[in-house]
Amino acid sequence: MPQTIRPDDPRLTWQGAISFHDADQWRMPWRIPYDDRSLYPPDALRERAAMPAGVRISFRSDTETVSGKVAPVEESSPIDLYCNGKFHGSTALEGQDRFEFDGLPGGEKLVELWLPQHGEFRLCGLELSDGATLKSFDDQRPRWVAYGSSITHCRTAASPSLTWPAVAARSGGFNLTCLGYGGGCHLEPMIARMMRELPADYISMKVGINMYNADSVGLRTFIPAIIGFVHILRERHPDTPLAVISPIYSPPRETTENAVGFTLSAMRAEVAEAVALMQGRGDRNLHYVDGTTLFGPDMVDMLPDDLHPDAEGYQAMGRNFVEKVAGPVFGRAPVMA
Repeated sequence: MPQTIRPDDPRLTWQGAISFHDADQWRMPWRIPYDDRSLYPPDALRERAAMPAGVRISFRSDTETVSGKVAPVEESSPIDLYCNGKFHGSTALEGQDRFEFDGLPGGEKLVELWLPQHGEFRLCGLELSDGATLKSFDDQRPRWVAYGSSITHCRTAASPSLTWPAVAARSGGFNLTCLGYGGGCHLEPMIARMMRELPADYISMKVGINMYNADSVGLRTFIPAIIGFVHILRERHPDTPLAVISPIYSPPRETTENAVGFTLSAMRAEVAEAVALMQGRGDRNLHYVDGTTLFGPDMVDMLPDDLHPDAEGYQAMGRNFVEKVAGPVFGRAPVMA
């Protein structure tokens, strides 16, 4: 008989989650503080924060099977399994109340379940091989907190371990916390306060595209919003390397003004100016990154809706982040191909 593990078992390490909703029968990870979720409007942001993009359940075990019972959902990305950092398999979750992986390599190993980046996830319990060991995983890799929009949330990535932050985290050797919220990256002070309290060795914030599309800031307020957000982070992270990334390439938005007079080209100039102003006041660990160096005009064939990369584009973006940001800005050489 397989052994059943409760979702709140302390030997399971939930990485990348901000909080949990624990019910009698299940645990659901959140990417904002669950108890204070009313303070994180609007509903659209809360809906995205309820999706576990970048969240992993990690543990060490000699089990040869891993299965789980979940609350079924109508829409969901798959769930991925890695053993000792190597991909083992992926399985669909839509409409399912169970998932199962077998044929895991023998001996004790690090097991990582990458939870779906799109759709809610409620774990009722895990099942391991009868008699298998189970130990907690203490991740010693540097912590990277990545804030952004749907392009950081990565709904259309092929699977949760193939979002661009996931690709970059594995290649760069980071312990990832992904705060990509589809449609919900508007430099909200409450998000900044939440990020301020997180442990972080590196921080990235990819800003602009949601504010362009929603007309939520104009020329008068964009630079002050960036400066205020960064200064909140600096209250607890005064010297943490911090990359402020402007929008990636989006052909129809480059030179077309939105309702408040912004183009993406103008937004990039504003992001660069905000960073320069703070650098001028002594912030030497703050860095500007032009988003088109991560995804530029030469990659437009991987931009099917002229806004979001496709699955291949997200993987390319992750590789570019390692080359353009993790190396020169964070000082991190790739640890794996």
